[in-house]
Amino acid sequence: MSEIKRKKNESFEGFMRRVKQTWLKSGKILQAKKVRFFIPDKSKNVKRKQAVSRAQKISKTNYLRKIGKLPPEEEKFGRSKR
Repeated sequence: MSEIKRKKNESFEGFMRRVKQTWLKSGKILQAKKVRFFIPDKSKNVKRKQAVSRAQKISKTNYLRKIGKLPPEEEKFGRSKR
């Protein structure tokens, strides 16, 4: 918690601007963003299972498109089909 006090006759907007500047200089904002957006690494087994399930879904949708159960994939934003 920061220990910044409001000065006499200081507007609330000016006080908040000063507080934000001190937080920015001290690195508290950067640290908060690092904590907020931290994504832990996944284990090898989890990565492997996700890759297998992704490959199965892709092969299933390709098969369904081939037999005519799904409409053909339209190109989006100039990307090629898988």
